This record gives sequence, C-alpha cells and structure tokens, in this order.
Amino acid sequence: MARELELKYGCNPNQKPARISMQDGELPVEVLNGKPGYINFLDAFNSWQLVRELKAATGLPSAASFKHVSPAGAAVGLPLSPVEKRICFVEDLKLSPIASAYARARGADRMSSYGDWAALSDICDAETATLLAREVSDGIIAPGYTDEALKILKTKRKGGYNVVKIDPDYVPASIERKDVYGITFEQGRNEIRLDESLLGNLITKNKDLPKQAKRDLLIALITLKYTQSNSVCYVKDGQAIGIGAGQQSRIHCTRLAGNKADIWWLRQNPKVLSLPFKADIRRPDRDNTIDVYLSDDYMDVLADGIWENFFTEKPEVFTREEKRAWLNRLTGVSLGSDAFFPFGDNIERAHRSGVQYIAQPGGSIRDDNVIDTCDKYGIAMAFTGVRLFHH
Repeated sequence: MARELELKYGCNPNQKPARISMQDGELPVEVLNGKPGYINFLDAFNSWQLVRELKAATGLPSAASFKHVSPAGAAVGLPLSPVEKRICFVEDLKLSPIASAYARARGADRMSSYGDWAALSDICDAETATLLAREVSDGIIAPGYTDEALKILKTKRKGGYNVVKIDPDYVPASIERKDVYGITFEQGRNEIRLDESLLGNLITKNKDLPKQAKRDLLIALITLKYTQSNSVCYVKDGQAIGIGAGQQSRIHCTRLAGNKADIWWLRQNPKVLSLPFKADIRRPDRDNTIDVYLSDDYMDVLADGIWENFFTEKPEVFTREEKRAWLNRLTGVSLGSDAFFPFGDNIERAHRSGVQYIAQPGGSIRDDNVIDTCDKYGIAMAFTGVRLFHH
C-alpha cells in the first residue's frame, strides 16, 4: 500500500492536480483493478463506513449502492422472495448472503443505482461478482475478493472496472479536516454508536416496537449517517426502499423518499411484473420504462405511440385508483430522519407509504403536533436525541 495516490482529476476534469494521501502511515486501500477517481473514492470511503456499521449493528452481511456521495440503496443479506428477485432482475442467479445484500441495495432505486459504486461488508464472492458484472457500475470496495470474483470483475468495462480492497482493521484518526475556499475545517469524527439503546424513548401512545422494526430503524439511522443532509430514509424487511437526500426542507426529503418507496412497492404489482417487454430490451431501459409506466406521463406515452419501442403489445393502463389501492397494502415500514420533523405534514406523507415505526431526534417546538399526528395513525415513534447531519 502507498502513502498517496495520484488521480486523473478532481470532481471535474478542469480540477487538477488531484490525489488522495495520508499524513501519517500508508493508505488503507489497494487498487486491484482500474483507476478510481476523486468522486469514486468519496463514494468508496463513505459507503464502506456505512456497510461496516450495518454489519456491526445487525450481524448480517451488508451492502450499499452509492451515487454522488449518498446511498441510492443499502441492505442486509436476507433472502429475497420470488417477487423481490424479479424486481431486482436476479431470478436467474444463485445468490449468496452478500450477493443478496447487494441485490437488495441496488434494487431499492434501480434508476439511481445506474453507474453506482458498490460497497460490501464481507469478502466479494463469485455470486456477487457475477451480479455486478452485468450491471452498469463504476466500481466496488470490499475487505477482500475471492480469486474467482476478482477474475470476473476484471473482465468488466473492457478490463477497466474499478476494484478497491480496504483494510477492515483500519481505524481513522479521531479528528477529521477538509479545506473549503482555502480555509481548513476541523471536527471530531462522528463516532456515535447507533444501537437499540437509542430506540427506548417511545413518546407516542403506541409503544410496540417489534424486533424487526428495531432492526429496520437502525438500518435507516446508519444509512442516514452517511447520506447528504437533509435526509430521510424508509426501510422495510432489511433494506432501504426510499432515500431522500440533500433537500433543503424536511417535507421534500419525506416526499422524495416516500415516492421512491412507492415505486419500489408498485414494481411488485402483477401489472408491472407482467409488462410485455420486447426480448432485447436492456435492464436499464426496462427500469426507465417502468418508471414512465408508473408516472402520470404514461397516458401521453400511450397517445404518442412510444410504447411500441419497448413492448410487444400495448400494456394495460395502471390507473391512479389501482395504484392507490395497491399502495394501501404496503405496511410495516420504518422511517428514520437525520433531524427533527418540524411539522406533522411529514407524518401524514409517511403514513401514505405504509410507515408504522419512526425514529427521529426530536426537539422541535412543534413536537406535540408531530406526536399527535403519529397517534392519529397508531404510529410508534422514538425520540433518539441524536442528530445525524452529514456534509
């Protein structure tokens, strides 16, 4: 391992020179293939921290799909149902626990995961490499790779796929620094431990927080710790299903993440699963087409005859009423927020996407309104007292 690594350029091609380096000691990473760039490494180091903490908190293999320094998805390695395999396009693959974690992470928001950076808490095996090899992805970080997995990954992107190995025992300095406009910022690293002890202060009438909900709330909070703020995260069955990152208002986070959670659930409707795609349609084009099919613009697409580019026959319309009826079946969703909810409108929106459990710091002057709105829908909410801003 080296003490510094020169990069092609920074965030943009005009930003030169660029490098990553260590003041003391050697870099804890080794580039096994490709030539990762500045943004690649930002994604790699943030995503590695996320999956490392998910594994520590849940005891399960964990994976993340990152884009532009925020997760598009994060998940633990639970088995996928037949329907989940179909919406993740992995029904034909053998999935190990770590491959299941990545399939879930990428399947949360497949459009945002296009060209992602993948992160694994465990050694990358051949099953995960096979899955990655057929998706559009920029690179991967993991604590190690089997020989077969590395061989598979080196064939991707004409041999240029970025493969980074990180030392799992590396411990960063407790003080972190960065320069902005020639001025150095310094702060203690956010080393707060996120565990079930944070979920004990249930301030709603409903104080029932099942084990599965506790796990999902921890997944939400840990995901938020590495998501650009403001941010909100919806989680169900061990995977993030909607992440709203980098919004200036809390309600826009909640809407953005809720809309993504809705699409994840709507993709499981029989009408979507049976869409008559042409045989040669690529997975990314299927993702884009499904997104249009589920949007309010679909009637215009039908009228313009664009459907003929993708389908063998005109698909049946999925009406707004049918969508709402299907969304009403979504339940058991957990929601985390990196800062307090200032108004009850966030809870109203969360309820529409099946949220039954919430963890947030609390501390708004309108906490009573937020609590009352939770009680209106029987939602259990914990005040963690911990803010998780990340910039």
